Order: sequence, then structure tokens, then C-alpha cells
Amino acid sequence: MGSLAEYKFKGRTFLLLKPNTYMNLSGKAVQYWMEKEKIPLENILVITDDLNLAFGTIRIRLKGSDGGHNGLKNISVILNTQNYTRFRFGISDEFKKGQQVNYVLGEWGDDEKAKLPERLELASEIIKSFGTAGIENTMSNFNGK
Repeated sequence: MGSLAEYKFKGRTFLLLKPNTYMNLSGKAVQYWMEKEKIPLENILVITDDLNLAFGTIRIRLKGSDGGHNGLKNISVILNTQNYTRFRFGISDEFKKGQQVNYVLGEWGDDEKAKLPERLELASEIIKSFGTAGIENTMSNFNGK
């Protein structure tokens, strides 16, 4: 159901899942690993790309709509709730009509490549904060950065 990596930080164990299902079926992999590892919903952080946010923009929410994201939509259906934490990473919507798939699966531009290391470092800090300091602290410390 996906590739799983384990990361230990400050006495916590983080399980990082990259589903090997199609994105539109991500919920199956999330549910499978939640059940197998006995992970409560409040400990789940779903990370997605977001065409509706400028490149590198971070948005962390405790719950909410799928915002048109098919992966989030499937997770919500499979888990039967929208009450799970999501971390959206903006990739912008700079694609020509009909080219969304090619854009999302394509290469980063030079400007994006230059900014990506700092944004990925920030993303790593957000994930560690979620697991150690909780969602409220993480949202107040990182939203808008």
C-alpha cells in the first residue's frame, strides 16, 4: 500500500508514508497504515501539493474541505471525516489550459529549484513540530511563512 519510512526525533517515532496507489485512491493506503500501526486520527498529518497556493506557500489546517484535491477527497471518503490535519504546500497554478497533469508531474523551474531547499527545510521543521509540539503550536508558529 505504499513505501514507509521511520524517523525518530525527540523520543517520538514518525512513520512517513508515500502511498503507491494512485493519488485519487490515497485514502486506502492511509487507512491501511492507520489500522496496522494503530495510529489515531489526531496523529495523522496529510501532506499535499496545492495548485491554489503560490509556490512554496505553506498552509496548515486542523480540518477542512478537500479544496478540489482528489487525494484529500478520497482520504475524507475512506476515513469518513474531514477532521484530520493537512499540510498544503503551494506549487502554484502556472500551467496552460489542459496541461495540469503535465505541470504537476513535470520538472521544477529554475526559480523554484533555487527556493526549494529552504522550503523543504521549513516543511521538515513543520512535520517535527506537529509530532512534538502539537497542531495548535505548529499552526501559530508556521502558517504564513
